[in-house]
Amino acid sequence: MLDPALLRPGRFDRQIVIDQPDLQGRKKILEVSARNVKLAADVDFEVVARGTPGLSGADLANLVNEAALLAARRNRDAVTVRDFDDAKDKIMLGMERKSVILSDEEARTTAYHEAGHALIAWLMPGSDPIHKVTIIPRGHALGVTHTLPVDERRMVKRQYAVDALARALAGRAAEEIAMGEITSGSAQDIDHATEVARWMVCNWGMSDTLGPVTFGKEERHVFLGREMGRVKDYSEATAVVIDQEIRRLIDTALERARTLLSDNSDKLHILAKALLERETLTGAEIDELFGRKPAVAAGQGPASAQTPAQGAEPPRSSADPVTPSEDR
Repeated sequence: MLDPALLRPGRFDRQIVIDQPDLQGRKKILEVSARNVKLAADVDFEVVARGTPGLSGADLANLVNEAALLAARRNRDAVTVRDFDDAKDKIMLGMERKSVILSDEEARTTAYHEAGHALIAWLMPGSDPIHKVTIIPRGHALGVTHTLPVDERRMVKRQYAVDALARALAGRAAEEIAMGEITSGSAQDIDHATEVARWMVCNWGMSDTLGPVTFGKEERHVFLGREMGRVKDYSEATAVVIDQEIRRLIDTALERARTLLSDNSDKLHILAKALLERETLTGAEIDELFGRKPAVAAGQGPASAQTPAQGAEPPRSSADPVTPSEDR
């Protein structure tokens, strides 16, 4: 954010990148944050660290505090792994709003919406594993589907980004198939899908039509009284093509989600029914419902070459624009 004149050699010429902590970094931060907390024997910080990708050091310190508070409320003399799991869900998924009572129609629509997200994630072999699906209102969402990456991701393949678009739009597709109507609950999903598609086209060079070209430069001279924004460095004709490519990616992903859910409508109904009965399902429970995850899903194309994502993230709280959770 500094003026280039201040960054000339001899002045502030050393720049240190402080990124979000990796797996080992998160483990050590948890250990330091919990040095004054009495822990139960079942707590393994490596397991906790694997389930908290993208969290900052402050988030991890807050996680330990929340787990300790939960243990105190439950009259425990030590913090257990369940306390950490519940604290993690509160931070990553949002606080449960038990005072919100959904009508039968809203609950059914939400169940199918989240079942659509979860089923698409389960069907796609390259998707991150499902962590938890819930139709209990959390934060501003009526339901949440959350996935967790197996490994640290520093690059995003084009196929992974394309799959993320289908996952984001699967809730809307499920509403169309099961309810015969769409609702405003897909607003956040549509916003996220549009953002990912725009980054694919404008920043990552993942459009076959436009090729490996970036469009729009970030304006960073905010200290001069100018607002942060993007400089339009392309013609009106190119802007039209960019809009068409973004629309094509979104339409293709929505149609793919419709096809996958229609071909697996029996699983969609089973998953929605289970959510209505239990309200929350883990990835392991979904595997128990359906059996082994398929090796190849319909419409799954070959993965493209890896494209660096580091240093090209949109302005989100997550380090990865292809966020692992879908909210309703």
